[in-house]
Amino acid sequence: MTEPRVILVDENDNQTGTAGKMEAHREALLHRAVSVFIVNSSGEWILQRRALDKYHSKGLWTNTCCTHPYPGETNSEAAERRLKEEMGIECNLIELFSFIYHEKLENNLAENEYDHVFYGVSDQTPLINAEEVEEWEAVTFDDLHEDIVQNPSDYTYWFKKIYEKVNQKITALQEDKV
Repeated sequence: MTEPRVILVDENDNQTGTAGKMEAHREALLHRAVSVFIVNSSGEWILQRRALDKYHSKGLWTNTCCTHPYPGETNSEAAERRLKEEMGIECNLIELFSFIYHEKLENNLAENEYDHVFYGVSDQTPLINAEEVEEWEAVTFDDLHEDIVQNPSDYTYWFKKIYEKVNQKITALQEDKV
């Protein structure tokens, strides 16, 4: 099986080439990614715990799903694809913001990603892909925040880095609807 390719980018998100996914993570090459946050109509965040056999951050709690766009695939197409593949959910998504982060991981790997963050609202019950997701839960932001403060090692690095900003953006969107 051929290793999936990721899109290499510069600091302005301009494509500079492609690389194998593992090569990008071994060499800490800046590449494009997407992170999806789903909230239900009650305001609960849909989280997943990564499968125990993932190549990094295994067994940690994180946002609804993440992925890397394939070469030729838009960020929104990648977000919609992965949301359906990992969680069995289909809904409208909007891009909230993007950011760059670099973090060393276990197994001599690193994340160096230009991450596009998407948000959607869905009341669908997740149908998890057990190869990707160990379990899921729906939690309020306040309970989530308290648990991250008390148990930070239970959560992925990127999730801890942005969950408060995501909440600010979601709150602003909800206030604009009123």
